[in-house]
Amino acid sequence: MLVGEHGVGRVIARPFDGSPGAFTRRPERRDFSITPPRGTLLDVLKQNGLASIGVGKIEDIFAGIGLSKSYPTKNNQDGMKKIEALLKEDFTGLCFANLVDFDMLYGHRNDAVGYANALNEFDMWLGRTLPLFQDGDILMITADHGCDPGFPGTDHTREYVPLLVYGAQVRQGVNLGVRASFADIGKTIAGLFGAEAQIDGVSYQIEIKG
Repeated sequence: MLVGEHGVGRVIARPFDGSPGAFTRRPERRDFSITPPRGTLLDVLKQNGLASIGVGKIEDIFAGIGLSKSYPTKNNQDGMKKIEALLKEDFTGLCFANLVDFDMLYGHRNDAVGYANALNEFDMWLGRTLPLFQDGDILMITADHGCDPGFPGTDHTREYVPLLVYGAQVRQGVNLGVRASFADIGKTIAGLFGAEAQIDGVSYQIEIKG
C-alpha cells in the first residue's frame, strides 16, 4: 500500500523500551525506502569503478542501491570510529557517512545541551582525525536538513544547512554562497572524480579547486 503512484519515500521503524509515558529509543532503527527512481551519484561512482561506501543509515535511505560497501552504525561514536578506520584504508571513491544522533536524539528531542555536547565531541574527533587525510582527499560536512533543538516543536526546522569543504588542495576562504540545491554537492563530487553523469545541480568544483 505504500508503493505505486503515491508511494511513500521512506518508512522509519523505531524500536522502544519502557512503558507509556516513559519510552526510550533503542539503537536498532531501520529505514525502509523506495528504490531511487533513477540512478544516483552512488550508481555513477560504482559504474565508473570507484568505491561507493556508506556509513550509518545511507544504505537504508538508498534502499541498498549503488553502494559497493555499507557499514551500519549504532550511534555517532560508532560512526566516527568506522569513518576513521576507512581513512586508514586505501581506496579511491566516496565515503558517505551520516551521524544520526544530532537529529534523532537531540534535534527532535529539543535537547540543546545534548546537541552541544555531541558537536563538541565531533569537533574534538575531527581535530584528531584530520591528520589521516591524504593530499588528494576532500572533506565535505553538511546536513540533509535543519533540526533546531531550541525551536518549539519536534519537527525539522531551519532548512538552510551548513556546507564546509576542506582539503589540502582546496582553496581557502572561499564563500560558496547560498546554494540552490543540495544536489550541487553530488554534481561537484561527480566532477571531482571525472565521472560523466546526468546529475542535477550546479557544481562548485571551480570555486574550490581554482
